[in-house]
Amino acid sequence: MATRLGIDDMIGACADLDEAGFWSIECWGGATYDACIRYLNEDPWDRLRTFKSLMPKTPLQMLLRGQNLLGYRHYEDEVVQRFCQKSVENGIDIFRIFDALNDLRNIETSVRAVRTAGGHAQGTISYTVSPIHTTEMFVDQARRLQDMGIDSICIKDMAALIKPQAAFDLVKGIKDACGKELRVHLHAHATTGVTLVSLMKAVEAGVDCVDTAISSMSLGPGHNPTESFVEMLEGTGYTTKVNQEKILRVKEHFSEVLGRYSEYQSKVIGVDTEIFRSQIPGGMLSNMENQLRQQGGGDRIKEVLEEIPLVRKDTGYVPLVTPTSQIVGTQAVLNVLMGRYAVLTGEFADLMLGYYGEVPGEKNPEVVEFARAHAAKEPITCRPADLMKPEWQKLRSAALALSGCNGTDEDVLTYSMFPQVAPKYFAERHEGPRNLGKDPLTGASETHPPEGHQGIITGPITYSVTMSGRQHKVTVAPYQ
Repeated sequence: MATRLGIDDMIGACADLDEAGFWSIECWGGATYDACIRYLNEDPWDRLRTFKSLMPKTPLQMLLRGQNLLGYRHYEDEVVQRFCQKSVENGIDIFRIFDALNDLRNIETSVRAVRTAGGHAQGTISYTVSPIHTTEMFVDQARRLQDMGIDSICIKDMAALIKPQAAFDLVKGIKDACGKELRVHLHAHATTGVTLVSLMKAVEAGVDCVDTAISSMSLGPGHNPTESFVEMLEGTGYTTKVNQEKILRVKEHFSEVLGRYSEYQSKVIGVDTEIFRSQIPGGMLSNMENQLRQQGGGDRIKEVLEEIPLVRKDTGYVPLVTPTSQIVGTQAVLNVLMGRYAVLTGEFADLMLGYYGEVPGEKNPEVVEFARAHAAKEPITCRPADLMKPEWQKLRSAALALSGCNGTDEDVLTYSMFPQVAPKYFAERHEGPRNLGKDPLTGASETHPPEGHQGIITGPITYSVTMSGRQHKVTVAPYQ
């Protein structure tokens, strides 16, 4: 649903959100930027400026994938710098900066760029569980982030893996190592059913801030409810600055909106403790089921869930977060359907060869050799972006050649991150935003596509893969 919600269904809650007393509101970046141009015909930069005008009191926050920005590849340093500068100019105050591999070389440029632009750089630990990941390893990462000059630290638990005692130990460890004055935040999804308790234990250990979602939009693969967290603190000696009356109004607003988006709401609404084994972030489950159905293997999801931990071990126990979650998940699907490593995606080969960065543990050398043969290139150990040539002018020329591009740096950045989606969006932007919410009585969308338009193309991804010496096409659904 987060990738289908139109701006006009959000603005009615902005005044109450701004008065509610939050430390920040995360409202941009990640898949929501992609969704604006892919599905909603919205300018993501206009969306950001709208939020800034309607919520001037509360700092606005975004999620930034380090050297990947919001895309799925590394960008040359100048592109990263320009994106951070423009994001600050358009209204972002706080940047939560992470790298999927926890390779801090991949976030150095964006941390510097954010601070140069006047933003708050929040260094992020992508939390995961494996035989090699320990509290001490994460605490050491926090020290290195502090040495880099970040303004605060976030423990990002994208798959709801952090158990209560682990949360206590990690927050306390970071506070002891880095000093009480360094802000520590905890971001934890709700999917496994244990993380509301984890938030409480983090509070007891000294955490400064936690992420929650309004109750009508919470739980399942989302976050724990704001109201439940606030109520849980009663009698503990800990308090928040959140105004419950304003929160109730926000809850009621989205409760009214929900019905019109029923077809987009997650079917994962209960608790799934199997995630402790597969470690799949909540947003991946339905996507993988869709991939399997498209390839005629809809009944093999259990096999894929068993394969994912094996593929992850071969990679050196990478955390599963965008884009590594998609890369590992898709490779697991191919392994089940076609045999173990009979087919490799280009992205998986690049991951094994170091083109996404340094992985936490030891890779399976046999699979590295498969990747070398598949990609016909050698492994690297340097920062991947060091191999990139300046690309801003080339990207700008390509963007400006597109019908509907307005020539701004913002449009060039949109094209840079989503070159397959941007041309269609630029050409149709003048038609205005599309609201995909259905009228509960008629079943019709509130805003209809123009006549002759057959709906919004989601654009499945087709991989070209080599199998038995021949090229094959494998089509999978895009991650949403």
